[in-house]
Amino acid sequence: MKRIIYSITCLLAFVVSHAQDKNSVQEVSGLRADGKIWVVMAVCLTILTGLVIYVISLDRKISKKEKM
Repeated sequence: MKRIIYSITCLLAFVVSHAQDKNSVQEVSGLRADGKIWVVMAVCLTILTGLVIYVISLDRKISKKEKM
């Protein structure tokens, strides 16, 4: 069992280390050059802010119900 886990770990490390090629770096710089990265950041920030607000409001509602 240890050999299988070790083999899988080595295989995954090999795949991850070779999965990065030069084309992906050019795509990222393309997003930065076009200014689209800021749109992506704004959307992610909006989604995260909405989730945090939802969790806080849900926690407050549950706390009120627990007190009753």
